[in-house]
Amino acid sequence: MRRRGGSTARAIRPADYPPPFRSSEAIADFTDPADERIEVGVVIVGAGPAGLACAIRLGQLLEERPDVAEQLGEVPIAIVDKGKAPGSHLLSGAVMNPRSLRRLFGDRLGIEDVPNYGYVHGESVYFMTKKRAIPIPPPPVMKNHGNVVVSVSQLGRFLAEQAEEAGAMILPETAADRLIVTGEAVRGIRTGDKGRGREGQELGNFEPGNDIEARVTVLSEGTQGYLTGSAIDRFGLAGPYPQQWELGVKEVWKVAKPLDGIVHTMGWPLRPQAKYREFGGSWLYPMGEDMISLGFVIGLDYRDVELSAHDLLQELKTHPKIRRILEGGERLAWGAKTIPSGGYLALPTRLYAPGLVICGDGAGLVNIPRLKGIHYAIESGRLAAEAIVASFDRGQGPRTALASYDAAVRSGFIGNDLREVRNIRQVFSRGMVVGGALSGAMIASKGKFPPRDVPTHADAEQSLLRTGRAASYPAPDGKLTFDKLSSVFASGNRTRDDQPNHIRIEETVPRDVAELWVRLCPAQVYEIGADRGDGTVEVLMAPSNCVQCGAITAKGGRLTPPEGGSGPEYQLT
Repeated sequence: MRRRGGSTARAIRPADYPPPFRSSEAIADFTDPADERIEVGVVIVGAGPAGLACAIRLGQLLEERPDVAEQLGEVPIAIVDKGKAPGSHLLSGAVMNPRSLRRLFGDRLGIEDVPNYGYVHGESVYFMTKKRAIPIPPPPVMKNHGNVVVSVSQLGRFLAEQAEEAGAMILPETAADRLIVTGEAVRGIRTGDKGRGREGQELGNFEPGNDIEARVTVLSEGTQGYLTGSAIDRFGLAGPYPQQWELGVKEVWKVAKPLDGIVHTMGWPLRPQAKYREFGGSWLYPMGEDMISLGFVIGLDYRDVELSAHDLLQELKTHPKIRRILEGGERLAWGAKTIPSGGYLALPTRLYAPGLVICGDGAGLVNIPRLKGIHYAIESGRLAAEAIVASFDRGQGPRTALASYDAAVRSGFIGNDLREVRNIRQVFSRGMVVGGALSGAMIASKGKFPPRDVPTHADAEQSLLRTGRAASYPAPDGKLTFDKLSSVFASGNRTRDDQPNHIRIEETVPRDVAELWVRLCPAQVYEIGADRGDGTVEVLMAPSNCVQCGAITAKGGRLTPPEGGSGPEYQLT
C-alpha cells in the first residue's frame, strides 16, 4: 500500500492489536481446601455432542467394568455446561452423517429414535449471480445420500437425557473458569462465580465457584474453547499450523411450501477475486413439512472491514430464488457460531495430556469441504470414553495413559477423512476459480495432490482493506430482512446487563480494526466511540448482546466465559 509521494503505508492487521489476555489466566492450582472440593471420577466440560457421547459411552462401559466404576467414586461422571440447559448454546446446519450414532448406541437405539427431520432424499447445488441461480453437479464431497437433517440443539437435549440415564450428573448454568493443573497433570476444573456486578463486586446473590477434582478431565467445549486454548498453550500441543475459523449465521423459517431437498449455494453475494479472500456459501435444509434451516457461512480470513456474515445472509434472501422459497413465511429463530476450518494440519500435536483429553470442535475435528463435524464430535467422545476406561488398567503410566485416544482418532475414519481434504480450504485464498480447480484435483487424488502441504494462516494476520461493501446490504424490513438487535432477541439471549464484561479487546485501535469488529459481530456488541485524533478510535461494548459465537477470538480479541446461564437459549438451531 502506497501513499502519495511514494511512501509506504503500514498494512493494518487485527493481530497487531492483541487483547489484554494471557492463556495462563485460565490455568490454576486448587483454590478450595481438600475437604471442600467436589470430587468426581470424570468431569466433562461442555454438553455438546462430543461431551454427551463421551458420558453415554462411559456409562455403558462402567456397567461392564464395576472395578473401574468403584475407582471413579460416588459421582463417576459429571458434565458442566455454561448454557441455561443442554442444547442452549448448540447451533449447526445441520445435515449429519448417522454412522457415529449407530456406533455409539449399537442395538440400543435406532436413528428413528433420535430427533431428526428425515433422511436426505434430494440435493441441489447452485452457483449464484445477483439475479440467477445456475445449477451445477454436486461435488463428490458434498453428496449427502444417507445422511439426516437434524437440529443440533434438539439433538443435544436428547443426548443429555441419554447421558443422565447412563449415570451422568449434568450441571447446567455452570461456566468452567479455570483448568486445575498441579505439577504436570490436570486435576479438574474450577467453576465460575455467579452474582458479581459490572465492576466485579459481590452482589446480594453472590455464589463463589467451586473446585471440581477429577481423575480425568474431558474438554469438549466446542468451537473456540476457552480452557481448550489455554490447555494447548500450557502443554505445548499447538499443531504445525494455526487454526482458522468460519462464521455461520443461521435462521429457522416457517414456510408455506415444503422444501423437497437440501440446497447449497456458492458465489454471490461473495466476490471471487483472490484479493478479498472471501470463501463461503449458504445452505437451505428442510425441517419437516413447514420449516427450513437457512444459513450463510463466511471464512474469517476475509480482509474487507465492511464484510458482515449477518448482512450477507440478509442480502442472500433478496435473491429471486431464495425470496420465492421464503415467500409467505415467518422467521422463527436466529443464531450464530464459529466453525474451526483449519482441518488436519491445524490439529493439536496430541489430543491428550496427563489427566486430560480434548474432543470435538474444540480439537478442530471438522471437515469443511464436506460441511460435517457432528459425527466426528460424537465419535471422538466415544473414543475418549474407551481410552479413559482403559487407562485404569494396570501398567498404564500417567503421562501416556490416554495416548490410545489420540491414536484411535488419527487412525480411524476421523483422521482418514480429514487427511484426504487437508489442503482444500487453504487454496481458496487464491480466489474462487483457482481454488475450485485445485480443490477438484485434490478430491480426485484423495489428498495425494499436492505433494507438499499448503500452510494455514491465522485469520487475524490478514491485512485489512475497505471497498464500500456495506452499501449493498439491504435495509431491514422486519419481514424478509432483519437487523442485528432483533436477531439477538430471536436467539433467546437472556444475559444479565450488569455482570462483568467477558470480552477482552484492545479498546483503542485504528478505525479500520474497530469497524471490522463492529461489522464482524452478528449481535451488535461493538460500537465505534470517540476519535482520538491520531488515527485511532475507542471501541465501546454491549457485552450483554453477545451470543458467544467466538468470532472476536478469531479476529483479534478474546471471548472468556460469562456467568453461567448467560447467552442464547437456542431451541431449533
